Amino acid sequence: MSSPDSNGQVTQAACAFIEAARYRDITAEVVAIARRCILDGLGLYVAGSAEESVRILIAEALETGGREEALLLGAGDRKVPAAMAARVLGTAGHAHDWDDTQVSRDPRHQYGLLTHPTVAPLTAALVMSQRRGEVTGEEFVTAFLSGFEVESKISEWMLPDHYQRGFHSSGTVGTIGACVAAAKLLGLRGRELAHALGIAASFAAGIRANFGTMTKPLHMGRAAENGVTAATLAACGYTADPAALDGPWGFFSVLGGGVSEEKLGQGFGRTWSIVDPGVSIKPYPSGILTHQAMDAMLALVVEHDLRPDDVDRIMFYAGNNILKPIRYAKASNHLEAKFCMPALLAMMILRRKAGRREFEDGFIRSPEMQTMQGRITTRLDPEIDALGTDRIRSSIELTTRSGEVLVRWADERYRGGPDNPLSDAELERKVTSCTEGLLDEQRRERLIAVAWKVETLTDASLLARLLQT
Repeated sequence: MSSPDSNGQVTQAACAFIEAARYRDITAEVVAIARRCILDGLGLYVAGSAEESVRILIAEALETGGREEALLLGAGDRKVPAAMAARVLGTAGHAHDWDDTQVSRDPRHQYGLLTHPTVAPLTAALVMSQRRGEVTGEEFVTAFLSGFEVESKISEWMLPDHYQRGFHSSGTVGTIGACVAAAKLLGLRGRELAHALGIAASFAAGIRANFGTMTKPLHMGRAAENGVTAATLAACGYTADPAALDGPWGFFSVLGGGVSEEKLGQGFGRTWSIVDPGVSIKPYPSGILTHQAMDAMLALVVEHDLRPDDVDRIMFYAGNNILKPIRYAKASNHLEAKFCMPALLAMMILRRKAGRREFEDGFIRSPEMQTMQGRITTRLDPEIDALGTDRIRSSIELTTRSGEVLVRWADERYRGGPDNPLSDAELERKVTSCTEGLLDEQRRERLIAVAWKVETLTDASLLARLLQT
């Protein structure tokens, strides 16, 4: 597989990797993890189809219409242009902020704040397999993994300045991941492929100011839409700089302040990022930085059999790597709750779980949730902050009505991460939670069964049909 040369020609190396990628060369371990990511993503599309942010997009797509190329999520047999279908599907996949997260071992990167690597390339593969037709499972998996790999490596190699300046990686780098998957299924090669990446590099967008609003998941929808559009335009002869990832005016320099030269030797596909350093499949539909604390809160509640009325106040201590992005002091809706530690800890106290049903505006706005959030205070701990951002560290100090003080440190070994992954059974239960009330049991079981053997499909468009609620 390919790696950039000493001049940092990332675009050229990416094109060489994409052209050379063949299913027969992909190891069984890579495919096994890909199946899990695909299954997770499919469940999240269904969950997102019921969200208001997605329903608005579905209604707009139905009104606009266009060439019938791919199924419109949540609209039965109705088809729309592939890029439009990708916008809706990609937004749905990220609507709950429950999709997987790239892992990095670089202490310069904040843990969990790279890209959500699955939804953008998976969305592109789903819509392009319908548009092209007769796409086998092996072709589908190869396209998905190609997009996943290029997206993850670019995200890893980009300097941390990208995220710290306020870019949302899933919107920016995700555009390139979607473009790669679409280009692979279109069979783009040579300068056409380089032009596709150049177009995608100019399309890349997404800012963190919109976290906690409908626009955050739209970043992923636009990444998928723009990636599909970039590949399609290139196939029609549209041109761009054939080295748009590189140079002083290229993607790395403009959006990220540069590239980590020492990492370029990793190359694309020598070691697949989906395996090493791996991917985290989320147990909860909230920012990944919150999950350790949520597990710690749940353990404290269960261990002491605490009831809501037992809780007088809670102090949550963490570093800036948690407290800055998880920025809401009190959530007034389910979108804010995903980035509000008091809301997430309150869920564990009130319901001892945090799934799709807990992230509903009615529950978030209820008096019990608003009252419990008011009992929880977040505080910067300088000692935790000084330990760095390569791990997610925090502690909870809970004072009961009787005056007892209970302390719990969050487990740094993230549940769902490659060192402590969800089991296949836990993943299936997550998919069940995502699809409950939206797919009947027979359709859900069919979706799960097909995802576990996705590479054997003779027609990958079956996956899109199984998603229709």
